[in-house]
Amino acid sequence: MATASETPAVDTIAAMTIDSVERCHMDERTLILARLAALVAMDAPVISYLAHVNPAIKADLTVEQLQDLLVAIAPVVGTARVMSAGHITQAFGVTLALAESEAEAMAQAEAESRNAS
Repeated sequence: MATASETPAVDTIAAMTIDSVERCHMDERTLILARLAALVAMDAPVISYLAHVNPAIKADLTVEQLQDLLVAIAPVVGTARVMSAGHITQAFGVTLALAESEAEAMAQAEAESRNAS
């Protein structure tokens, strides 16, 4: 019989994760990228992304690589899923501020156009 725990659901998830990692023959980086892609595809909650921050850091993943992952899977999972997946980049201290970036780029292009005239 299993021992009683105050967090049986969390303990079960942790045991499943450990078992999965032990049985998987992917390198650390590929494994984390695959898991993050699956989280995006499922439209996972923030807590699921946060659980992968430390493993991603240990695998030396950069914010740019995480953004590349989102770019790579966008045509498959759709823009809504990719936009809601901003949680992982926020966890790394970066936000996907697409509208803001576009507005800045348009303002800069307009300013350069005026200066050229």
